Amino acid sequence: MAQGKVYSSGVEALEDVFDGAVIMLGGFGAPGLPQSLVKALMELGPKELTTISNTCFEPKPDEYDVARLVERGQVRKVITTFFGRPNQEIPALELWRKGKLEVEVIPQGVLAERMRAAGAGLGGVYVPNYVGTVFEESDARMFDGREYVLASPLGADFALIGGHRADRLGNLTYRLAQRNYNPTMASAAKVTVAEVRELVEVGSIDPERVVTPGIYVDRIVVAE
Repeated sequence: MAQGKVYSSGVEALEDVFDGAVIMLGGFGAPGLPQSLVKALMELGPKELTTISNTCFEPKPDEYDVARLVERGQVRKVITTFFGRPNQEIPALELWRKGKLEVEVIPQGVLAERMRAAGAGLGGVYVPNYVGTVFEESDARMFDGREYVLASPLGADFALIGGHRADRLGNLTYRLAQRNYNPTMASAAKVTVAEVRELVEVGSIDPERVVTPGIYVDRIVVAE
């Protein structure tokens, strides 16, 4: 049973994830990856998901990430920056080749900026990366003699992020590479669920060390 923002398990924290939801998954590889929450999604079994993550690569037996959700057939569309190599035989690529999985691959910087735009309430950002691509069908403009294309904001219904320590108000700190996309994702979703290694009392975290303020965090789960 939840006590304020703190939930007893990932399953309890994600019970309202619905079929067709858009879900951001933090992590740069394993650091910052909310594996307990991904495992909970696998147990709950929502379908037709759209996932937003840094990578969607080969699923590993000892790691719970977006590739595991794709392998189980829970994902309809993947938005990511790295999708494996064409000659690799991985579930995501096989599903894409068969027309059973939609894939949008974008540069890491564009992914970060589109999420930041959603979190800041912006209508999008102009980027040069989309010039000469399928995205060029969007609004194109010239700035200082260079062409840019409008990239739409990228928000989500849920952001699942991983941190090191949280207090009961949801103020988060990260350790080393855990930080990656997680703070940006926390601001860009309707509901943010944070998986942390340590839960401490309010006032135990130096305010100067808080990276993601509790106002962005709706639910907290201590990692398994």
